[in-house]
Amino acid sequence: GLFGKREFKAVQDVNFELRRGHTLGVVGESGSGKTTMGLSLLRLHEPTGGEVIFDGRDILKLSDRERQPMRRRIQVVFQNPYASLNPRFTIGRALVEPMEIHAIGRDTAEREQRARELLVKVGLDGSAFGKYPHEFSGGQRQRVAIARCLTLNPDVLVLDEAVSALDVSVQAQVLNLLKDLQDEFGLAYVFISHDLAVV
Repeated sequence: GLFGKREFKAVQDVNFELRRGHTLGVVGESGSGKTTMGLSLLRLHEPTGGEVIFDGRDILKLSDRERQPMRRRIQVVFQNPYASLNPRFTIGRALVEPMEIHAIGRDTAEREQRARELLVKVGLDGSAFGKYPHEFSGGQRQRVAIARCLTLNPDVLVLDEAVSALDVSVQAQVLNLLKDLQDEFGLAYVFISHDLAVV
């Protein structure tokens, strides 16, 4: 019919293995399915077929309840540092909230302490804790987004064009930060970009 659904395959025949501490670079032009693939790993986009095996389990077959612990272990840093943080939350609140949801830390004081430590780890000082997103540059907001992911002690970060909205000098700083964090925490990265030089 006129308004019938057409089947469209955004991603087809993609296979990869990702090991702890390693980076998988996914490069392609706009519209090639890079983001669709990355979001499918998190089930933020529901694939129509295939499997995503993580620690021996197909996360595409897990129930919502079974998937909850997996969500903590695979986190995403999105392209737009301006849209990825709630403008009504202080930076501290933005970092503490995921720890509350996933019951990380004994109490609020412990969660706040971890949030402050992570802000320092990503190159911001402790005063950032009480500020709001609009008080920061794009590069600083992206650092906050990275710290927010780290609050959950993830194994994998999906970095979806995570530096493409930043100017070149800030890109280099954030890329160096990501490399340092990978070395320190043994993180695996799925690094999605249209820019081969960045990958």
